[in-house]
Amino acid sequence: MRKTARYASLAAAGLLALTSLTACANDAAGTASSGSGSKGDGKGEKVKIMVGGLDKVIYLPAMLTQRLGYFDSEGLDVELLSEPAGVQAETALVSGQVQGAVGFYDHTLDLQTKGKAVESVVQFSHAPGEVEIVSNKAAGDVTSPKDFKGKKLGVTGLGSSTDFLTKYLAVKNGVQVSEFTPVAVGAGPTFIAALEKGAIDAGMTTDPTVATILAKKSGKVLVDMRTPEGSQQALGGPYPSSSLYMQTDWVNGHKATVQKLANAFVKTLQWMSTHSATEIADKMPADYSQGDKTLYADAIKSTLPMFTKDGVMPENGPQTVEAVLKAFNPNIKNAKVDLSKTYTTEFVEKAGK
Repeated sequence: MRKTARYASLAAAGLLALTSLTACANDAAGTASSGSGSKGDGKGEKVKIMVGGLDKVIYLPAMLTQRLGYFDSEGLDVELLSEPAGVQAETALVSGQVQGAVGFYDHTLDLQTKGKAVESVVQFSHAPGEVEIVSNKAAGDVTSPKDFKGKKLGVTGLGSSTDFLTKYLAVKNGVQVSEFTPVAVGAGPTFIAALEKGAIDAGMTTDPTVATILAKKSGKVLVDMRTPEGSQQALGGPYPSSSLYMQTDWVNGHKATVQKLANAFVKTLQWMSTHSATEIADKMPADYSQGDKTLYADAIKSTLPMFTKDGVMPENGPQTVEAVLKAFNPNIKNAKVDLSKTYTTEFVEKAGK
């Protein structure tokens, strides 16, 4: 693969990764945002990207890049589509409906064991930004993942990254995956309703859903992986999560286009690193704030530290992801994964130069 022999090192200290609640407006599958930047006039190279929840803060770089006009400036006409869970974005990519997917890097390992060559080309983050949150009603019985046995645990979708991480937390704490019930509840309003009505005892989600639940006092944080420190404690190392990943064959056949995408996304990551959460929130679609701009800006602020500034894969990140997946996923546990084929730094290293 085109990966450099040396990974660019990323400072983990002090970086938060609040990805945990996915709110929202666009939970409906197929919600689309057509065109890039302000033009959306169909001019330029057409690229379709499926996002595992456009309004999730963990995937914020996708819409922000469009809003900043960086796709346009690269001569791209990018259509952003939305599915409520990352696993659905993965399916859309593998089936050829779209050219790229914005979702968790861990899908590239899972897909390799199924004979699919997919790679991360821009790594947005180096921590999950996920939060395991417990309902107030169940808080007395569920004080750690050791108490997952017999419980109903919410995930965005079965086979999603929240499903992966939930299973890992359970197994790590002595609970087998057969001893609890994962429940697909999406994110945003559907997740919150499931938590409040008792359809789930606890669940894993991202901002702005987390911020909304805490503001409503509907639940409490059980495991917080919004910071590199939280990722280290829960998962044993940096955990590269949100990324732009694509089929390897498509990347190899469209290098110029992939380079333009990398240029645009890296420019956005750099812009994010020099602007406040409020300034970022102001660039996003108005409905993403769900009527509470302050809460939305706070959610972004909590999540900002999870993002990389250069799109480069964090050192030892792939190894952490592999160790997590091997703990509960029999397909990966019994397979030899070639990590060098799950990502490339070729394009982000050239971006901005």
